[in-house]
Amino acid sequence: MTRVPYSHSETAMRRIEKPRKLPRQQRAQMTVDAILDAAARILSGDGYPAMSTNRVAELAGVSVGSLYQYFPNKDALVAALHERHGRQIHELLDVALRETEGSSLRAVVTALVRAALQGHLIDPQLHRVLEAEFPFFDAPVAEGNDHLDVHARLRARLAEHRAEIAPRDLDLANYIVRTTVQTMVHAAVIDPPAAFTTAQLETSIIDLVMGYLQPATLRTPMRARRASA
Repeated sequence: MTRVPYSHSETAMRRIEKPRKLPRQQRAQMTVDAILDAAARILSGDGYPAMSTNRVAELAGVSVGSLYQYFPNKDALVAALHERHGRQIHELLDVALRETEGSSLRAVVTALVRAALQGHLIDPQLHRVLEAEFPFFDAPVAEGNDHLDVHARLRARLAEHRAEIAPRDLDLANYIVRTTVQTMVHAAVIDPPAAFTTAQLETSIIDLVMGYLQPATLRTPMRARRASA
């Protein structure tokens, strides 16, 4: 059986070009934001093949020369959008974890899952396009300090509940929780199951993580039912 490539870029790996320069003044940042917003609209509406630097510049209201000052080609635009989307998600996660300091473990997990869902649902169609294109680039976007902040904050929240959770290795627990939430939320947004609501998925992901952190809490009702049978 012949497999149809998921994306045009699956057939040829491409090197991500870094931005030629970074905006250092507010006006320059506004120009870059307008360019990225235009690229996002085209990608979401028409897909990668329909995007060109000329079309992005026209929609953004800037000259192609201005666009090329920051982005050498459209692949650099895709990479920048992916990085911006990642920052938006990390900012939401960071706020959720900061605001749940001193809260119950379930409140922490609930806030984490909700923030992840909120971030991934900012522009789900753009997220799907980025997912289709970005994995086939041959170099990932480097993780910034915002990513490390989320790691540290989640570990701190887990440390607050060390006596309540089953995993003894907090670094491993941190990794498992982050990866589980990211993977499940990512799948729910990229290929949403029609049979379930977002609320159902949210509750199930929370229960999944809580089952890992506190497996005894899920077994207790079963033991109680068996004892009363």
